[in-house]
Amino acid sequence: MDSILITGGDGVLGSYCYFGTRLGRSELDITDFAAVMKVCVERKPKVIVHCAALTDLAFCEKNQDKAYLVNAIGTYHLALGARSVGAKLIYVSTSDVFDGTKGESYTTDDIPNPMSAYARSKHLGELVVQGTLDNHLIVRISWMFGGGPKKDTKFVGKILMQKGSPEIRAITDKKASPVWAKDIAGAIQKLVDEGRRGICHLSGGSATRYDMAQEIVGVMGWKSKVIPVLSSEFPLIYPIGEDQSMSLSPLMRPWQASLREYIQTEWNT
Repeated sequence: MDSILITGGDGVLGSYCYFGTRLGRSELDITDFAAVMKVCVERKPKVIVHCAALTDLAFCEKNQDKAYLVNAIGTYHLALGARSVGAKLIYVSTSDVFDGTKGESYTTDDIPNPMSAYARSKHLGELVVQGTLDNHLIVRISWMFGGGPKKDTKFVGKILMQKGSPEIRAITDKKASPVWAKDIAGAIQKLVDEGRRGICHLSGGSATRYDMAQEIVGVMGWKSKVIPVLSSEFPLIYPIGEDQSMSLSPLMRPWQASLREYIQTEWNT
């Protein structure tokens, strides 16, 4: 018996989850209901940490059926599997479920209003979990970074690849909560040990992309000038709120400390 199963074990977040049995995409296709039930019945986990997801917002916007298949229906399969063996399901969701119009950081008491296809599919996953089994925990995260040079294809990785650039342009009018995947994994392990249920936000505070770029340049000791720009300079095919940040979690440290350690330990600086 594997007491803790982790879906998306080959992804950025899953790769830091050392506290359970990690199942990658090749080992478990969450869109295959029979495969999910087989794994649950054979392994009889006590806890399933569900990290597997489609997180590319542009891809989800262009391929909405696929987004719902993975993020909502796949989650439903896992919820049914967990319920069938009496396991707890921990579902990793996103602050994108909020529309960003509150004007301050979101708390777990705030009502979601997802705008993009990705956000709607993840929110539907939340509703599916809540409606299928009582023994669950929804963990919302935002602007996750991690994985080092091989896996970090998002904002932090892109900025770090601009070494030597005299200028780095970064957005000032969008805000969320940067978090290191390693810190998220550690917090989830604590939540498992505590037996927490309901909804939990894992946030290291709020920041803009400009704030993050400034921090990266400082950590790296670059002479690059960070240029503040508006999001309109980087048009997107999906909507995103102005401030999707979440209140600082007692389980998390400030994002600046996490970002500094991440760069120093995983980017060989």
